Amino acid sequence: MKILMVNKFLYPNGGSETYIFKLGEYLQSKGNEVQYFGMEHEGRCVGNSVNAYTSDMDFHGVSELSKLTYPIKTIYSSEARKKLRLVLDDFKPDVCHLNNFNYQLTPSIILEIQKWRKEGHKCRIVFTAHDYQLVCPNHMLNNPNTRENCEKCLGGHFMNCTKGKCIHGSTVKSVVGTAEAYFWKWKGVYKYIDKMICCSQFMKSKMDSNPLFRDKTVVIHNFIDKVELRDTVKKDYVLYFGRFSEEKGIGTLLKVCRELPEINFIFAGSGPLEQDIENIRNIKNIGFQTGEALEKLIREARFSIYPSEWYENCPFSVMESQMYGTPVLGANIGGIPELIRVGKTGELFESGDEAELKEIIERMWADKALTDDYSKNCRQISFDTIEDYYEKLMRIYQ
Repeated sequence: MKILMVNKFLYPNGGSETYIFKLGEYLQSKGNEVQYFGMEHEGRCVGNSVNAYTSDMDFHGVSELSKLTYPIKTIYSSEARKKLRLVLDDFKPDVCHLNNFNYQLTPSIILEIQKWRKEGHKCRIVFTAHDYQLVCPNHMLNNPNTRENCEKCLGGHFMNCTKGKCIHGSTVKSVVGTAEAYFWKWKGVYKYIDKMICCSQFMKSKMDSNPLFRDKTVVIHNFIDKVELRDTVKKDYVLYFGRFSEEKGIGTLLKVCRELPEINFIFAGSGPLEQDIENIRNIKNIGFQTGEALEKLIREARFSIYPSEWYENCPFSVMESQMYGTPVLGANIGGIPELIRVGKTGELFESGDEAELKEIIERMWADKALTDDYSKNCRQISFDTIEDYYEKLMRIYQ
């Protein structure tokens, strides 16, 4: 089978890119042909046989003329259509697997694939939703100005994006985002997508707020690498690893940490609230960690905390912690509850509730037998490996 992976960035940039690179590599290992389409960039590490890519759209440090034309280019890209057509005619994919494409590639690429299909080519269009972009112009369902979760745009009421200045707190950017959402709603472009993969049931529920999507959405949780099961001596600390920012619930967690001076916390990560962490005596900030160092931290923690306050989809940190045998105390928000077996591999608290978070941390810390049981249960939990994911994906492709 021939699969064309479409993503605006073709270099390591975030979760979407990790997903397409790992998936593409595995698809090839199973005998499929995989090529990629997106923006040209000096760091590009995958591509297509005709070397057709769109121009790199750098929104920073550009000329005034470019700034004037960017709003149009972020809504519709004739260049993306032309370059994609070169790839379609040469590669003749059986599946076009879309990922992040808004703003840089624009949904105009879907029109080109549909035009190509009308000419007699058989090609499935599959879309993996990595965020809420198709139902929320700022893609997070969260107002950055008030830091509150927001669902006002659901159902196609995109003018609320402009009213709330939801894109970077900017009126201009929010107007452009609103215009982009209304334009493609009017064009009905998303009806050409055959299947939409959502990484959580929660995400599916939000995507289904658009009646057009309801018969297209399917839930497949993200895949995670296999890990070695082994006995690990737990140490006396509670772990948070991830970004130090308000939407991740760090502000709330820091308040609770101050009230629990007898409990040792280790924070591994970076972000805008890093300076606030330095002032709390029972928190040891060891900075951003990866690889074996991070794995050791996770394995040896009594339990980890994931206190997010925005609509997380399928956070790898929650899965990763349990796979390494460490229970999770997670916020009951977004897709997080779908990943924790409450009373077995961890517990939940109401997102943003300081009192409940403090109470559960104290209880879990005081009851080592309980957390040991949770750790044992974590060994029995299973998430989709890439092999499992591949089997489900091929049924969609076919």
